[in-house]
Amino acid sequence: MKEKTTLKKEKTNLEKMAEAGLHFGQAVSKRHPNMEPYIEGVKGSVHIINLQITEEKLKECIEYIKELKKEGKIIMFVSTRPEFRKIVEETAKKCEMPYVVNRFLGGMLTNFKVIKKRIDYYNELLKKKESGELERKYTKQERVKISKEMEGLEKKFSGVKDMERIPDAVFVVDMTKESLAIKEAKMCKLKVIGIADTNADPLKADCFIPANDDSISSVKYILEKIKEALK
Repeated sequence: MKEKTTLKKEKTNLEKMAEAGLHFGQAVSKRHPNMEPYIEGVKGSVHIINLQITEEKLKECIEYIKELKKEGKIIMFVSTRPEFRKIVEETAKKCEMPYVVNRFLGGMLTNFKVIKKRIDYYNELLKKKESGELERKYTKQERVKISKEMEGLEKKFSGVKDMERIPDAVFVVDMTKESLAIKEAKMCKLKVIGIADTNADPLKADCFIPANDDSISSVKYILEKIKEALK
């Protein structure tokens, strides 16, 4: 008796995006008018994003990012939401790009000369620690004080410690939350790429992906695609 063989049908991109929850927007009451063209409907009290448009815009942004990479441009990844810190940091490191995953400091872009001095100081302390100079030349009390200072500096500058100049573009995971990063990027005439949920103004970005910016699976799906493109 012959055994029946069944071929497992490969899921389409739209199916994968739906599984990752990219289509779930914000509450209807939070809708930004500029997101109207990207909304397909409403489920309960939540807007549903049109995944066909999301797929198109994601491809568009990936090509945009690939072009920036090809030109040797620097893209800074920004997400200060705790739940996304790990995946944003991982993505940026894999792509060999700077990142901010704690607090985005005022002046990070617009006053980089001053920020760079603090970065240089942090790197100097790192070198002293790695070389053993802290152990040799400083008292225990001084080392405790320096250690605490380094912890604070690490949160602020670990993702930008190798950055010699301001980036050419910023990628923001949440366009509403990271308004300061977008504002400073615009002031410095940098390119802005971001995930635009239904409560965001997509016109603030040069390239955007209409998608759920609250779900870890949604953000991870998008960042995986960007990581593939930049690698």
